[in-house]
Amino acid sequence: MQGHEKGYQKSTGWLNHGGDIYNRRYAAAETKISPSTAPNLHLKWEFKAGKDISATPAICDGVVYFPSWNGFIYAVKTADGSLVWRKNVQELTGLNPPTYMDEAARQASSCCYYHVRDQYFSSRRALYIGVSSVEEGSSFENCCTFRGSFVKLDIETGAILWQTFMIPDNHGQLGGYAGAAVWGSSPSVDARRKHVYIATGNLYSVPQSVEECQKRQNNQTVPTHPDECIGPDIHFDSMLALDLNSGEIKWNRQLGGYDVWFVACSNFSTPNSNCPPGPSPDADFGEAPMMLSINANGTKLDIVVAVQKSGFAWALDRNNGDLVWSTEAGPGGAAGGGTWGAATDKRRVYTAIANGNRQNVTLVPSNNVTAGGFWVAMDAHTGRILWSTATPNNSVSNPVTIANGVLFAGSIYRTGPVYAINGKTGEILWSYDTGGSVYGGLSVSEGCIYVGNGYAVGTGVAFLGTTAGTSLFAFCID
Repeated sequence: MQGHEKGYQKSTGWLNHGGDIYNRRYAAAETKISPSTAPNLHLKWEFKAGKDISATPAICDGVVYFPSWNGFIYAVKTADGSLVWRKNVQELTGLNPPTYMDEAARQASSCCYYHVRDQYFSSRRALYIGVSSVEEGSSFENCCTFRGSFVKLDIETGAILWQTFMIPDNHGQLGGYAGAAVWGSSPSVDARRKHVYIATGNLYSVPQSVEECQKRQNNQTVPTHPDECIGPDIHFDSMLALDLNSGEIKWNRQLGGYDVWFVACSNFSTPNSNCPPGPSPDADFGEAPMMLSINANGTKLDIVVAVQKSGFAWALDRNNGDLVWSTEAGPGGAAGGGTWGAATDKRRVYTAIANGNRQNVTLVPSNNVTAGGFWVAMDAHTGRILWSTATPNNSVSNPVTIANGVLFAGSIYRTGPVYAINGKTGEILWSYDTGGSVYGGLSVSEGCIYVGNGYAVGTGVAFLGTTAGTSLFAFCID
């Protein structure tokens, strides 16, 4: 990496969902695991929490941190999996943990935020967090008023230092703009530019005038072109750069066409007059952009890359949001496309494609055809697809992780397999069945990978066949 990123110290820990402040899901310091040693991975220990674990574990100073759907946050030793401490979310927050409290704990604990010492900007630490909603599950009559936003908090007091909304104020009234949630993974921080990079979700509702405009456009939705009916200050399905100190939007780029969607309108076989005109593909960004630098026409260029639920991967110039390259990595759908987090080792960009609509896809370079999920590697400099490999059981919807030439991924298949894949060729090198759907990501540190299993709750729409789990696993090379 260039500029201030040159001096970044390679850590053997795993800071957050994205692994580091660049959100790359890249274990840059890993040396023990490699394509030649990955087949020797073995189970070192299993810690049983008793309920699903679906977040990417964090690792720091020999301790692994993770939340469980039982309402507890755990710290266990990397050496042997012994418990250091556990904390009940209800006791920490004073809130009862009903159905969605577990989801809030999972998202807040390891998917949506991290803290970073603002050594370039102030002496205080801060928490950066996206704001999402369960309002997308509302009925026809009650949808929607929620406005997605991104917030900077004082880590000591919880005071809001700034909050930037993605759409204008609707004053809590139905019939206006709603949606544009910020969810899915850790934002990335650019210390030199003083930017934090985020991506947003679809709209839930729009004003009547926009619906009428869309009908006049014959319900056109073109993934590679912004919608002409919606104004430039409506930041849905977008990548944005925000000022770290003020939250001011420095640049934004809307990626994809018209997209107004909520759960009650997901069944297009039984159309309802209360639903917005379609098609609306539910093409959220379910992940934040990751930072890297490439060679563009002989010069270094700093970019951000994110993969959308539409299946498109987008690379933008960090200075201004200009498009550098785009690639259709695979088919989109309500389940993805890409979601929860891509990875990069600065040479390639890796992603899982859920292929939620089960379209036939020809894989590269094998020319085999799959109608299930698969993994993709793209050239980080051009976006060209280098290889694609089908998941053996067709089921994938979780982030990927790259470490010293080995790509790690899980599967939501009922037996809960995890895989090690050759990052250069796409060849599967190793696998292990954990016994419950693997929906979260894997973290890597000092010759070991850490992953939880279980996702019995599903999402209510996309994954009805996921299975329960109980444990966090450590697989190591000794």
